[in-house]
Amino acid sequence: MTNRNNKSVAITGAASGLGKQISLQMAQKGYDVFGTALSQKEIDAFIEAGKPDNIFLTITDITKEQEVNMWVNEVSSSIRDTGLHILINNAGVLTPGPMELIPLNDIRKEFGVNVFGSIAVTHAFLPLLRKAKGRILQIGSMSGFFPIPFNGPSSASKATLEALADVYRIELLPFGVDYTLVLPGSMLTDGPEKTAAQLQAIAENMTTEQSALYGAQFGKFSKSFNAGQAAGISAIEAAEKVVEIAETNPAPSRATVGQDAENAMKIIHTKTDQELDQMKIKTLGLN
Repeated sequence: MTNRNNKSVAITGAASGLGKQISLQMAQKGYDVFGTALSQKEIDAFIEAGKPDNIFLTITDITKEQEVNMWVNEVSSSIRDTGLHILINNAGVLTPGPMELIPLNDIRKEFGVNVFGSIAVTHAFLPLLRKAKGRILQIGSMSGFFPIPFNGPSSASKATLEALADVYRIELLPFGVDYTLVLPGSMLTDGPEKTAAQLQAIAENMTTEQSALYGAQFGKFSKSFNAGQAAGISAIEAAEKVVEIAETNPAPSRATVGQDAENAMKIIHTKTDQELDQMKIKTLGLN
C-alpha cells in the first residue's frame, strides 16, 4: 500500500459498526485510511460492500503489542515522511451483566481492549503523530461519566479513558499533538443485535440462585437497554459528528455525540448522587 496524499488517519475497529462508517467518510474526504479489522471475514465483507481504494485494512488484535507494532510499521512505511495526522481509537467491547456474576477474566478482557489496547496503539503511533503535529480522538462513552447498573465493566473502562484524556492532553501539548475524548450516547450500529444476544445469554445462563438474586432486575434492564440502543442515532450520523470533531480547530477536549449524551453531560453537574441514582432507576424501569 502506498500513500496517495499527505493526509492520513489510523482507525482501530475500522471494518464494522461506527469505525466502518468513520472510515468511509474519512476516505470520501480524501484521507488515506489505515484501519484494523478483527478477521479476514470482516475485510472480505467490507470489500464486497464496496470498500474504497484508499482504505487499507490490517487484521490486528490491539491487545497484542507485537501485532500493534507490526500494523504501525506498515502504516509508517506507507506514509513515509508526512507523519500521521489523525489517530482514532475506536475499537471497544461491551461486557454487560450484574457485576457479581461477571467472570473476572471477562472484565480483564474488556479493560484489555478498551483501555490497554488504546494505550498501546496511542504510544506506538506517537512518533508519527509528533511528526505531523497530529491529533488523537479517543472514542469513549457517556457511560464513562454517567454509569448505569448492569454495565459496570464498560462504565469503569470508559471512566478510565476519561482520566487518561486529562493526562494525555497536557503531556502531549508541548509536541503540538491534540487529544480529544469523544463521548457517544446510544447508537444504532451492528452492536445492538450482538448486545441483545449477550443479554439474553446472560439471563439464560443464570443459575436458579443467581436468577433469584438478579433475574427480575436484569430482565428490566435488558428490555430498557435494548430499546435505548435501538432508538439511538445511526452509525452514519454518529460518524458524521466524529469526522466533524476530527477536523474542528481548535481541537475540543471533550465532545458528545447524540442528544442523550449531551443531556447527560448537563445533568451530572446539577443533581446529587442520590437524585442521579433515582433517575437511572426510573429510566431503566428498575423501580
